[in-house]
Amino acid sequence: MICLRGKKNHKIASFWYLLKSNHIAKGPFVFGLIGTALFTAASLSIPLLTKILVNGFTFDTKHIALLIMLGFIIIVQAVINALSNYMLSKVGENIVFNIREKMWDKLISMPVSYYDKNHSGELVSRVVNDTNTINDLVSGNLSEFIRGLLTIIGTIIVLFILDWKMTILMIITFPLATIVMVPLGKKISQISRRMQDETANLTETIQQTLSEIRLMKHSTAEGYEKRKGKASMLELFLYSLKHYKLTSIIGPTSYTMMILVAITIVGYGGLRVTNGDMSTGTLVAFILYIFIINDPILSFSTTFGEFSKAQGATERIVNILGQSGEKYNGIRKSVANEPIHLKDVSFSFNNSNLILDNINLYVNPGDVIALSGPSGAGKSTLLALLERFYEPNTGEIRIGNIPINSLSLESWRGQIGYVSQESSMISGTIRNNLTYGLDNEKQIGDSKLWEVAKLAYIDTFIDELPNKMETHVGERGVKLSGGQRQRINIARAFLRDPKILMLDEATASLDSQSEEYIQEALWALMKGRTAFIIAHRLSTIVDADKIVFMEKGKITGMGTHKELLETHSLYKDFSKNQLKTS
Repeated sequence: MICLRGKKNHKIASFWYLLKSNHIAKGPFVFGLIGTALFTAASLSIPLLTKILVNGFTFDTKHIALLIMLGFIIIVQAVINALSNYMLSKVGENIVFNIREKMWDKLISMPVSYYDKNHSGELVSRVVNDTNTINDLVSGNLSEFIRGLLTIIGTIIVLFILDWKMTILMIITFPLATIVMVPLGKKISQISRRMQDETANLTETIQQTLSEIRLMKHSTAEGYEKRKGKASMLELFLYSLKHYKLTSIIGPTSYTMMILVAITIVGYGGLRVTNGDMSTGTLVAFILYIFIINDPILSFSTTFGEFSKAQGATERIVNILGQSGEKYNGIRKSVANEPIHLKDVSFSFNNSNLILDNINLYVNPGDVIALSGPSGAGKSTLLALLERFYEPNTGEIRIGNIPINSLSLESWRGQIGYVSQESSMISGTIRNNLTYGLDNEKQIGDSKLWEVAKLAYIDTFIDELPNKMETHVGERGVKLSGGQRQRINIARAFLRDPKILMLDEATASLDSQSEEYIQEALWALMKGRTAFIIAHRLSTIVDADKIVFMEKGKITGMGTHKELLETHSLYKDFSKNQLKTS
């Protein structure tokens, strides 16, 4: 867990921590620094050569050679500048690439509970927009910052050698700029943070609306979404205007300060030239140095603005990287033919009302367990605990003699076949969806895919498609019907040959004929495997080895269909309503 303490230096410490925690390509970095130093040295030599020319230029061989040298230095410094800029920009891009990779790895490893609390649109903005802000600073301003710093230091040294009195006069005027620049920089930092927040809000609004486009169209909510989107865009627009208003002030302010410095130097220098205390060449060189130092000072104001903007992004990035992800290490073993035991398991979200209350359940290997009861009873949550999407607040879940949280997550979840009522699909082909998440997906042949397709009764409709298994299903499978998507999910479970099956309303999206076929296939798949079934239609679970009836997070009945009809009044009512039995 990343923990950075401090007050004023907290944000700067966060930024430097972020940079130092990523690999820096030493070769390009050293090359870039050397190139920048050479460029600075070449730049600083130009006014000195100019001084010599101004003080006594003639068309003799010495001065012609000096002109040629001056032209050569200008060309060489341009080449060196281009190479060093590229190398330092490459260093910056590598840093940002590493930050993005770490953020993506961290978000992939975060538990489901993290996404219950954080909106996906906001997280997308953190990975894309916040890293772009860091990228603008590191890749866009790193080389300029280093070059500017060396230029300022080198220029001041040379100026002291040329004339220490003029140099001190110039340095005295610098604090005047900070009186204006520092308050502006703080204001920019505040506005930049609000801009980033509004960018995240806009990203979330757009993503949510477009991902549920059919709901919007069906609900004729275009007007509402237009107003909602416009409001978010307007907030971002207004903060952007404030930001650019301030940044547009910084540049001219810095430039005005430098002009005032130049006028002061020219006036004072002119008097000294008149009095014979300074040569004309020295004054010209001094003025050139002022304009040389002007560029890095102006770029510093831009860098300061970018750094202020990046501070908010840095805090959010460090916050994400500091989160504790799921622990994937642990015991790797087969869970086939092992009993599952839930002992005194209770669970709640955010320590609020209990969703599951003191659940005790023993499941023999190969048993088919049906979870029944009214909506909100905790059935899906129970499966989520078994999949380790959440951890119990109290109690323990064991597979054999081992707590399931001692097992490797990859090993545990890799042996579970899960089919939910959402019919989850990824954008891609039917083949991509069937083999999604399998390490050996490229080695799975067509014959195996058609085998599981036949078991899930999707072989006929796939065979009728022009591209068969290579048919693209669209975003979230929109090109397929609900029943087709569900059957692909079931085929995916067949392909994994799981040791444990979890079916959460797996046939809810199917018509009665398809459901009958799929039910037979599912029962065939469940043979020899431990299975958990959630189904509101009791006709699909009457043959289960054990039916667990749940109400308000508690188990209020357990047994076979026949036993519950005799002992559980609410189950009996459910059965009468659905099965028309007495």
